[in-house]
Amino acid sequence: GNVPPGVDPEAFSWFQAVDADHSGYISVKELKQALVNSNWSAFNDETCLLMINMFDKTRSGRIDVYGFSALLRFIHQWKNLFQQYDRDQSGSISFSELQQAFSQMGYNLSPQFSQLLLARYAQRSSNPSIQLDRFIQICMQLQSTTDAFREKDTGLVGNVRLSYEDFLTMVVTRMV
Repeated sequence: GNVPPGVDPEAFSWFQAVDADHSGYISVKELKQALVNSNWSAFNDETCLLMINMFDKTRSGRIDVYGFSALLRFIHQWKNLFQQYDRDQSGSISFSELQQAFSQMGYNLSPQFSQLLLARYAQRSSNPSIQLDRFIQICMQLQSTTDAFREKDTGLVGNVRLSYEDFLTMVVTRMV
């Protein structure tokens, strides 16, 4: 078919391959089948859903060719950032690389918090590390919750007083 205006021809070609049911849209399931980490593991459901929701302008749970093209640019940018922080070029981000990434992105997070993220998102092993999909997920969630916090921290002091329900509202409105 003809490439729609404003869509990268390579993205259009990949869209057609990924659109398994030929619906003209990409679902979370189709996206998951198309994306792999450096260790050939499929992207996790949560990250795929986050990304679909980000580019789903109609709130239908799927994206069209324009959304897919934008999503590919988004993934490419994250992959470049990921590779920049993957200093040993192992294809995954270790604890020390994660700490350095957070610091360079402007997050002042404790080693204990980074360890908590590794425990939550890394594959179980003697040397846990983060794959690209989880890196994207963590960074998107950090950005979203940071934005929510900053809305309440109008004086930029790093502390806020919240009711329990305000806290839950902040979290729920930014969840998948």
